[in-house]
Amino acid sequence: MRKQLLRILSVIMLVTLLAACAPGGETGGGDGEPYEIAVVVKITGIPWFNVVETGVDRAAEELGVNAYQTGPAEADPAAQVKIVEDLISKGVDAIAVVPNDAQALEPVFEKAKEAGIVVITHESPDQVGTDYDFELIDNDKFGREAFEQLVRHMGESGEYAIFVGGLTVPLHNYWADVGIEYVQEQYPDLTLVTERIPCGEDQELARQKTLELIKAYPDLKGIVGFGSLGPIGAAQALKEKGLTDQIAVVGTVIPSQAAPYLEEGSMKEGILWNPADAGFGMVWLAKYLLEGNEIQDGVEIPGLGAVTVDGSVVKVDNILYITDENAESLGF
Repeated sequence: MRKQLLRILSVIMLVTLLAACAPGGETGGGDGEPYEIAVVVKITGIPWFNVVETGVDRAAEELGVNAYQTGPAEADPAAQVKIVEDLISKGVDAIAVVPNDAQALEPVFEKAKEAGIVVITHESPDQVGTDYDFELIDNDKFGREAFEQLVRHMGESGEYAIFVGGLTVPLHNYWADVGIEYVQEQYPDLTLVTERIPCGEDQELARQKTLELIKAYPDLKGIVGFGSLGPIGAAQALKEKGLTDQIAVVGTVIPSQAAPYLEEGSMKEGILWNPADAGFGMVWLAKYLLEGNEIQDGVEIPGLGAVTVDGSVVKVDNILYITDENAESLGF
């Protein structure tokens, strides 16, 4: 009887040990499978989010989770909401979103939270319904620095315009708000010629809008573009019109894509962070929360550094300044 009892206890201990050592045992959900973390970007297929996806894929491999990227074919808020709804129905463990429209996502985020899904956002620091918003920069500093680049190249007086990805894109418009306030205080002789122009996610549209600006405002001296294709389209238009020495273009760009424009001078300077780090950081934060951890100041994200937590915003300060001298060497 005693030998039989010992055998039973041995079997129980062996089963317990095997379960603890099974793949995904430390990184998975209640069913023992790896956590499923979906990253929903604003639009698929453009260079910016292609780079983001490399970070998502790296996180999947290094963190032992089932992480992947998806998103609409166009920067359509309704299509993005539908994708999030489908992921809720699928029963994923976490959803990370780069919003096209912060308000449009609020109801679907509430559904996700009711379903027990962790919700992370990026580029949406005032987002309602998220667990945390992850940022690679201090957004106020970033907005000021972008406009300092503009002033550095167009001077402290004259007419300028602002491109954004869309009028509902949270962070683009936040940077514009910060920048407008900053130049009003520091450079009162700068004049914004028109309302911010939504074209930063479409190179051809940005080119067309720049040509319209040149015609409507012949004294235009600068364009600051938020959205990775806005400055590129603007630079293309200036090159066509032979105005690269008269109008300064700065803004958010993929370094490798901006390099030829920076070299020829049709774009003067860029500002950014590494989009791959955004993909990695969103997935890392989602997994960290799924494991029951509390995020707080000083927690280290591998390769990104220590975080600062400000309310629901988790951030590191990794601003990149992109010039003709370093664009080719940044690696993306």
